[in-house]
Amino acid sequence: MAEQRVTLLQGGLVVDGSAAPGQPGDVLLVGERIAAVAAPGRIPAQLLAGDVEVIDCSGKVVAPGFIDVHTHDDAAAIEKADMLPKLSQGVTTVIVGNCGISLAPVVTDAPAAPLSLLGSGQFRHASMRAYAAAVDAARPGVNVAALLGHTALRMRHMPVLDRPANEAERAAMAADMQEAMDAGALGLSSGIFYEEAYAADVPELVAVATVAARNGGVYATHIRDELAGILPALQEAALTARQSGLPLVISHHKCAGPANWGRTRETLPLIEALARGQEMAMDVYPYTAGSTVLREDLVDGVIDILITGSKTHPEMGGRYLKDIAAQWGLSQQEAARRLKPGNACYFQMREDDVDRVITHPLSMIGSDGLPHDERPHPRLWGAFPRVLASYWRERGLLQLEQAIHKMSGMSARRFRIGERGLLAAGFMADVVVFDPKTVRDGATFEAPRQFSEGIEKVWVNGVLSYTGEARAAVARAGRFVRRGQGMPPSV
Repeated sequence: MAEQRVTLLQGGLVVDGSAAPGQPGDVLLVGERIAAVAAPGRIPAQLLAGDVEVIDCSGKVVAPGFIDVHTHDDAAAIEKADMLPKLSQGVTTVIVGNCGISLAPVVTDAPAAPLSLLGSGQFRHASMRAYAAAVDAARPGVNVAALLGHTALRMRHMPVLDRPANEAERAAMAADMQEAMDAGALGLSSGIFYEEAYAADVPELVAVATVAARNGGVYATHIRDELAGILPALQEAALTARQSGLPLVISHHKCAGPANWGRTRETLPLIEALARGQEMAMDVYPYTAGSTVLREDLVDGVIDILITGSKTHPEMGGRYLKDIAAQWGLSQQEAARRLKPGNACYFQMREDDVDRVITHPLSMIGSDGLPHDERPHPRLWGAFPRVLASYWRERGLLQLEQAIHKMSGMSARRFRIGERGLLAAGFMADVVVFDPKTVRDGATFEAPRQFSEGIEKVWVNGVLSYTGEARAAVARAGRFVRRGQGMPPSV
């Protein structure tokens, strides 16, 4: 048997992901697991016998590897397997299959929107088990955990999408849901915001979600309306989860559009009230712009819209819709129609609303980045260091321990990811070391593919996988992570 790697992270500020106060300490990694966490110099000598690599972490923070709970990295984990946009932020696990959009179980050479957000080259996995095998074969730079997408199920089993599923179609979707749960999926996601799933009713969703509930899963949803109808949309999501018996995660909670600005003062109390009767949480990204497919109904002539890609006019990528419309002598909606199909960033939130959501005790961090965009939203490369730089160090809206908890321990618990999210003996050795004085995002809307600063070293399953000095992935040690094995304690 090959000798296990032994690494001692010595003398850093250990912030363990539980939200407990950080303490100076040492962390010992043996093979793929954390062997010990102790005060400086207090790790038992017998654990330090043999060849030990000692890394001085003085002045640095040692934390659990971050868990990106909202990604669209389904295909990127196979096609762009170094996963550098995530590793370079300190992310060690990504959750794919969000917003109802997943690779499995759709097989096609020409995915329609919104599945096209995942690119076009990997729609060849007819089951979650096949997708998991493809991830393991690719050996990505980060771990991958997966939700099964409701929209993907509709597009596989329904000849038309402008109505609720009938009994036979619900049964077919439920069978795929059971297969996915047997393969280790975390649960179900939906995106009834999108036209392809908008006709789905609560009974359709419950028919599929109940299968996830029987198997210990979760339900994450891009709700029907994040604009004027946001309150009833939140109620609908809670009802679906309640009738299914599932914990609920509201995806990228926001109040979108100028008429909605300030309404987190209404939505967050509603979420709190609902959470008193059912398990509920939300994810959020630290930006005032979202990013998705180009849609005329999101073009209001007020907010700025940055075109990130256009199949019909690729030369317009990186320009604002209002400038393109003026050049063409068209209204912004007419210009958007001419540019479709395409993707865009929508500057549709206000900063105080984003602040309220990020600092809320029920929120955790997800990037929602789109790795196949020609000019991706900067959140793909910068979301997690941005939280540390802006919300903790510069503005003081979060304590360091709170920020890390929202990116690790809370995320693992809410999504039933076992043995990760905490620095604790016996847990998997997913670890990030960063400089608290310099950590910050580098990606911008003008230059989105930029490395973050201050992320010094990242271990995935005990393997040193990224160094800030090299600004490169130095190893790929990720794997498909299955639901619930070795569940973390309540944190």
